[in-house]
Amino acid sequence: VQLQASGGGLVQPGGSLRLSCAASGFTLDDYAIGWFRQAPGKEREGVSCISSSDGSTDYADSVKGRFTIFRDNSKNTVYLHMNSLKPEDTAVYYCAADQSMFRLWRLSAADYWGQGTLVTVSS
Repeated sequence: VQLQASGGGLVQPGGSLRLSCAASGFTLDDYAIGWFRQAPGKEREGVSCISSSDGSTDYADSVKGRFTIFRDNSKNTVYLHMNSLKPEDTAVYYCAADQSMFRLWRLSAADYWGQGTLVTVSS
C-alpha cells in the first residue's frame, strides 16, 4: 500500500504546475484525499481536500481561486493543479488519504501519507 506524490519542480512566479498523487495497493476513490505542504521553518498546513463520496472540495484561503483538486479514478490518481504560483507557495507538498474527510482536513490525520514533492517558486 503506497501513495506516490510527484510533479514538483522549479517554476517562475505566475507559472503553473500539476502535482499527482497515485495510489498502489488500494483504491483512491474509497478515500478522501488531501494535499498538505510544509515550508522551511513552518508547520505543515492543509492546502486542499476532496471527498470520497460526492467529490466535494475544500481549499485553504491562501490558494482559493488558484489551485484545483480533482480525481481521475481510471488512473487511481488525484491531481492538484496550481496556477498563478507565488514564492510563498514554495514548500514540500504531501498527499494523504483517509476514509474520513473530517479527520483528514480538520485534524490532519490520515491512514496513508505519501512522500513529499518539492515545489520551488522563484525567478
